Amino acid sequence: MIRVQTLATDAKSRQSYHSGAGLEGLTPQLTGKYAKGVPPDSRAAIKGYEWLAERVLEPTRLAKVQSLVPIAEELGCTLAQMSLAWCLANPNVSTVITGASRPSQVVENMRALDIVPRLSPDVMARIETATK
Repeated sequence: MIRVQTLATDAKSRQSYHSGAGLEGLTPQLTGKYAKGVPPDSRAAIKGYEWLAERVLEPTRLAKVQSLVPIAEELGCTLAQMSLAWCLANPNVSTVITGASRPSQVVENMRALDIVPRLSPDVMARIETATK
């Protein structure tokens, strides 16, 4: 499997994709839960995961996530739901990894299925623009 975010920048990944390999959709840091720092119950707070905390708190990354908030609000969903819906709407994605660690997150994530039909070409373009 090839990460969607890698496909755009890695020639070997693009070649694998065009030869029939599937893509996995990941939505790291797109829940907005790191907007105010690292919550004590998150993976980024676990000893040995300091690298993850540094990654999710990177200012440019946080700014991109914040730029997606108005789009999710217009869709009436969470950032996590919109991110998963974006992966589901991508015809090149064969697998979507939710990363849920609690039952409540599984329920929330599955509501992304209701968002997919709302992702018009205009909305998809706005998401792309916000994440560049």
